[in-house]
Amino acid sequence: MVKHSQAWLAMRSKTCALTLLALLSLSTLTLLFLRTTSDSCTQPQVRNLDALQPRTDSKLPNPLEFMKSKLVLMVSHELSLSGGPLLLMELAFLLRSAGSDVVWITNQKPPKPDDVIYTLENKMLDRGVQVVDARGEKAVDTARNADLVILNTAVAGKWLDAVLKEKVLEVLPKVLWWIHEMRGHYFKVEYVKHLPFVAGAMIDSHTTAEYWKNRTRERLGIKMPETYVVHLGNSKELMEVAEDSVAKRVLREHVRQSLGVRNDDLLFAIINSVSRGKGQDLFLRSFYESLMLIQEKKLQVPSLHAIVVGSDMNAQTKFETELRQFVMEKKIQDRVHFVNKTLAVAPYLASIDVLVQNSQARGECFGRITIEAMAFRLPVLVSIRELQLGAQWRLW
Repeated sequence: MVKHSQAWLAMRSKTCALTLLALLSLSTLTLLFLRTTSDSCTQPQVRNLDALQPRTDSKLPNPLEFMKSKLVLMVSHELSLSGGPLLLMELAFLLRSAGSDVVWITNQKPPKPDDVIYTLENKMLDRGVQVVDARGEKAVDTARNADLVILNTAVAGKWLDAVLKEKVLEVLPKVLWWIHEMRGHYFKVEYVKHLPFVAGAMIDSHTTAEYWKNRTRERLGIKMPETYVVHLGNSKELMEVAEDSVAKRVLREHVRQSLGVRNDDLLFAIINSVSRGKGQDLFLRSFYESLMLIQEKKLQVPSLHAIVVGSDMNAQTKFETELRQFVMEKKIQDRVHFVNKTLAVAPYLASIDVLVQNSQARGECFGRITIEAMAFRLPVLVSIRELQLGAQWRLW
């Protein structure tokens, strides 16, 4: 597993004014470059899972044609606006467009009705994906009859014994296990004891795959199955916006107007579910110190704004309350904007000038939002941890 350097650990508790100076210099220079050469920039090379997307040219065969009329069961540990479930949903839609019969199961649901789950389930139903109860007979029958079962994330392994029970051995040979996590607490026997016996594992990066291979062998004494590295990709819908200069301009104007941000202001964004591991607190502290530094040094730079996309005040988490209190105490409410969790990140990528990725939690993986920002030709400022995990990608 990639670790922080000792220097980074020592600095973590402090906000980094020098980093923000570098950020300001980088962003200002990059903006000048982007605004004068955006039409001639070469699109970043992103290894795209949407290569599986059926092509619009009718002369070319659908690469997923072999999945036509096949029954696919997808088991997700949860249904939320986080990376794992959304990636699985996109794969479900790709398979549906190829003619597969797709059934979705969410293993863990909150006891009370949830607006996000309701919205996402209806989105799947509208696209022809069946949604069934995780613990009913329908789930067991579907697993036994399916041509392919996809387990999404290591935690989904808990579903196997809890639901299939004595029938689990019958299903394992047709299981593809899609693993995203690197956190140590996922390496528990009750989660992954069946891992050696599935048809294969799919992991997002070579770094993560190597980590899983070593950790399962050393800690659990088990062997990984045949493992395939499939890098994260951007959705077709997002790429259509990213490649449309008119759409980007319209979205930029609309979002900035709604936030009260002028076109010439510099807008920094952190786009993740709000949680301590994603580093929104360090982002806001650094942003505040940059404002103080600009004022103290009388620097001539554009007006700065920050946007935190991924808020959820309905959950009333202690961490988000702390973030909002910090903004109030520092009296920067006119410079910091909170936006609720959303499936539609394209409008915010079109409206911002710099994306900041500051994941701090142990085992955090290389976020998909980074390559989504790359598609919009945005400069991306990442922490050491995030940069190390993204070393196999072409970042600029």
